[in-house]
Amino acid sequence: MFSQLAKRPWLLAIVIALLLLLWLLSGDLYRAQDRAAPDQPVAENGLAKVEIHWLEAEPMQRQHVVQGQVEPWRRVELRAQVNAQVLRLDRDKGDRVEQGELLLSLSPDDRPAQVARGEAEVRQRQSEVKAAQRLRERSLVSANELLRLQSELAKARAELDSARQQLQNTRISAPFAGVYDQRQVELGGAVQPGQSLLTLVDISQLRVSAQVAQQQVTQLRLGQPVRIELLDGRELTGELHFIAAAADPGSRSFRIEVRVANPELQRLAGASATLHIDTGETLAHRLSPALLSLDESGRHGVKWVNAAQRVEFTAVELLSVDNQGAWVSGLPQRVALITLGQGFVEPGQAVRVQTTAEGS
Repeated sequence: MFSQLAKRPWLLAIVIALLLLLWLLSGDLYRAQDRAAPDQPVAENGLAKVEIHWLEAEPMQRQHVVQGQVEPWRRVELRAQVNAQVLRLDRDKGDRVEQGELLLSLSPDDRPAQVARGEAEVRQRQSEVKAAQRLRERSLVSANELLRLQSELAKARAELDSARQQLQNTRISAPFAGVYDQRQVELGGAVQPGQSLLTLVDISQLRVSAQVAQQQVTQLRLGQPVRIELLDGRELTGELHFIAAAADPGSRSFRIEVRVANPELQRLAGASATLHIDTGETLAHRLSPALLSLDESGRHGVKWVNAAQRVEFTAVELLSVDNQGAWVSGLPQRVALITLGQGFVEPGQAVRVQTTAEGS
């Protein structure tokens, strides 16, 4: 056999490599059997051994962080009320306009004539009523006749008001100061009642809306300061302006709205934003999220060791999480937190503890 291996050096190299690999594996297996897994507690005198770290509660600013949407403070879509043609584009898209300013004119057609006829009809009916009133004083006309003429006058006035309103509807004016944002018609185009003409938005203030969980809404109050972070890193400040009285039936969350001043008329409406709402200072513990576990009910909690050297599980409220750790509340002010071996012990179990060094 050895002569055959000598004739084939490459085969000899393979055999040597296999023997070396087997030797290394046998050594690793022996050492693995001689040593416990890194996170597995070593039993001493029948008790599992765990490592703990004493943790003190610290004051922290409670903060709700929710995702929201930036919206204009006011937005209105102006629609046609009459059949007409677009006669004139008095202002154009992107213009800043004042309240009452004319934005778009529709063809009046015969509406001025209808107004004139209505005015003449009203004048005639007024004369008839005055004459009948004088005759009534001398009992020369019946009360029913006077009532009929007064009714005809009221009808003429109503028709005149309708004709004037129809004529007014051909002049599309701004209901509030804002920005002429969109136009859906062109010069000369025919429009019908209900057809969209243009959109006006008010961005002198902004509304940032979001949904807040029902567990958090009780901690909010109107007027609270809110910090708004945009996707590009810019930050705005506002105040909580609205909290819904009832939860959304689907999500069981409450809509909130934050009012933000925008004197420079920055074009932010439609952007996504993150809302940071401070809700007061509280005592909490800062720990690694890896130390959080779930109980049978699915609640977040941590395991710790009490004075009797037994394991406790306490459900906690997760206040905030970032890259450095998690803030939780609900634990005793000073707690012996299990940092190694918590996955192998159960609440109520007696354990032997080893305290880790500060910051380890």
